[in-house]
Amino acid sequence: MYAWIWRKLPGGGWSKLTMSLALVSVVGLLLWYVVFPWATPLLPFDDVQVEAGTGEDAGGTTVVPGDDELPYSTTSNQPQPSPSR
Repeated sequence: MYAWIWRKLPGGGWSKLTMSLALVSVVGLLLWYVVFPWATPLLPFDDVQVEAGTGEDAGGTTVVPGDDELPYSTTSNQPQPSPSR
């Protein structure tokens, strides 16, 4: 397909390169500003199902307070010094 487009563009190598870059830019802009905004509501990227205020997640398991404690320090990225031998 790309070879066919390259053969159909008029002119020499530099003009073909310039026109092909312009063609890629136009297609990119068309996708970015027309196709993607049209398709965004049809795609399930924002379809999050979380039960708010019930203490349960979508799977029905109960969330226990304190169960989400991290086993490491979030204030320091340095490990505790180990005793030297």
